[in-house]
Amino acid sequence: MQSRKFIFLPLLLSLLSSCEESEPINNQPYVLEIPAHFGKQYVLPEDNPMTVKGVELGRMLFYDPQLSRDHSTSCGTCHQQKLAFTDGKAKAEGIHGRIGDFSSMSTVNLMWTGKFFWDGRAASMEEQALGPIENVLEMDMTLEEVVERLSQDERYPPLFNLAFGSSEITPDKIGKAIAQFERTLISSNSKYDQIIKGTYTPTEQEKLGMDLFLTHPIAGEIRGGNCGDCHLGVLTSGDPISFRGFHNNGLDDNDNLKEGLMEVTKNEFDKGKFKAPTLRNIALTAPYMHDGRFNTLEEVLEHYDQHVKRSRTLDPLIQEASNEPIFPGDPIKLHLTQKEKDAIIAFLHLLTDEEFINNPNHSDPFN
Repeated sequence: MQSRKFIFLPLLLSLLSSCEESEPINNQPYVLEIPAHFGKQYVLPEDNPMTVKGVELGRMLFYDPQLSRDHSTSCGTCHQQKLAFTDGKAKAEGIHGRIGDFSSMSTVNLMWTGKFFWDGRAASMEEQALGPIENVLEMDMTLEEVVERLSQDERYPPLFNLAFGSSEITPDKIGKAIAQFERTLISSNSKYDQIIKGTYTPTEQEKLGMDLFLTHPIAGEIRGGNCGDCHLGVLTSGDPISFRGFHNNGLDDNDNLKEGLMEVTKNEFDKGKFKAPTLRNIALTAPYMHDGRFNTLEEVLEHYDQHVKRSRTLDPLIQEASNEPIFPGDPIKLHLTQKEKDAIIAFLHLLTDEEFINNPNHSDPFN
């Protein structure tokens, strides 16, 4: 029996090396566990089926700094597991300390997203995965250079062969592999999820915060925090359909509006609109907003409560929301009490998923 093993091993290696154009070897479909309470409105493209080897390859690429020009920066540099796949900085920092235009968005629950990046410039996870590589402020490589570099790394051609049935490395395969790994980054076991499943009973304060979060205020009738109008449902994410999940949330007046979604659509009515991100693990992802201008959740809530600025594209759901009677020309304010603010903050902390941020399957495989 022992001699047969030694005979078989060279034969297997020979078969592996000769299968560059064959079907993937021993590559099983990756069984993705979809949380039942998340719903079925997610995207799994037919031309990029998830496989065990594809996810493993994508995880390596996600954390490999050689995708950047100076070998210093990987996707995982700006998307750190302990920070719910953000980086704790106001704006993303690329190679040589170059500062990006936006903060690093969390890569959590992306399957339930329709458009990607703060300004919606990517239409798929595969496209989103490749964007930072070519961005001069982030990784500053061309896709051709990345392909050449990976092709010369003896580890990668066999891994691409296992994942895609060919050892040829292409930009398309790189994007697909990273996207496969990112689709596994599902956060679904926070205390909020446990409330939905009936396995956790919120405190009185947490219950008040949850009710306020989900409620649109009607002055004099219904008190609410007006959060759930943009951060929808159990996913607490923006609407995934087209660009409906992009909003002007009153950060700036007309004179200071940034391009935002208008950069993509070229429609002047989209100026100042940015993607409503998921609030999953929000307590871990400071600073906040597309430009990281707020350092704490308390500052974020204070903005919506007292400091919304009028502009021509301000979201109507924000413009008319208040817990007190409002009249034409009045400042836009929610008029939340301190008790209500504290309750909303308490609820936001229920969105932290300790299991997710400590899942070894999502960690850096090079460490």
